[in-house]
Amino acid sequence: MREKDRALAQERISPERMRELEDFCAGLDLHFKDLGLLDLALHHRSFSNENEEFRTCNNERLEFLGDSVLGLSTAAFLYNDMRDCKEGELSRIKSNVVSEQVLAPIALDKMRLDRFLVLGRGEELSGGRKKPAILADAVEAVLGALYLDSGYEAAERLVERLIVPEIRKVQADRGNRDWKSLLQEFYQKKARECPRYELVSASGPDHDRIFEVKVFLGGRSFGPAKGKNKKSAEQEAARMACLALGVEER
Repeated sequence: MREKDRALAQERISPERMRELEDFCAGLDLHFKDLGLLDLALHHRSFSNENEEFRTCNNERLEFLGDSVLGLSTAAFLYNDMRDCKEGELSRIKSNVVSEQVLAPIALDKMRLDRFLVLGRGEELSGGRKKPAILADAVEAVLGALYLDSGYEAAERLVERLIVPEIRKVQADRGNRDWKSLLQEFYQKKARECPRYELVSASGPDHDRIFEVKVFLGGRSFGPAKGKNKKSAEQEAARMACLALGVEER
């Protein structure tokens, strides 16, 4: 984290905000040495876009880092937990549980992140505190902040507390479906090639983008499907194709 960003993050923490951050940590039994990092993780880019002096103070860089921490921690757990499973099955479960569809409810129900987010006025008025993409990104940003503050093991422990219950649901066939993996498995057996996803359009302001994606199976296409990011739009396009083709999960 750049020293300028760190200084600005620390400078803007009021006593009231400090109490909020401490409340957030207490709810998850977390211990941050630098609450400025945690505060930054909860600042959405819509806030920095509307406040020139905080132009670089948002959670995007921490989100980038936290995404890798989340992926590695989840993959390591699956590798050790499912010793008899092949790579494809491990990938299917990992893709499912680190998705926006799973992370957003975790943000609301387990982390209460919506109460602590700092948003721009426009995003606040448009219901940004409940938007799945913003919530899922904030989960990853918090993980990135915890990694920088307390090291990988602390971040890994939080990942396992949040994600292992979701892994157990998928293992018991009660989790959200990974439609992309379902469609790929079906189509590879049938045509020996992979589905092809194509971005049709991306519209809306930077803080509220809408992506439209089609999926192609040979000469057939399904969609377009919409999502807050390309990954969720691809999942929705795959879901449309699976339902149209009568593909069911094993």
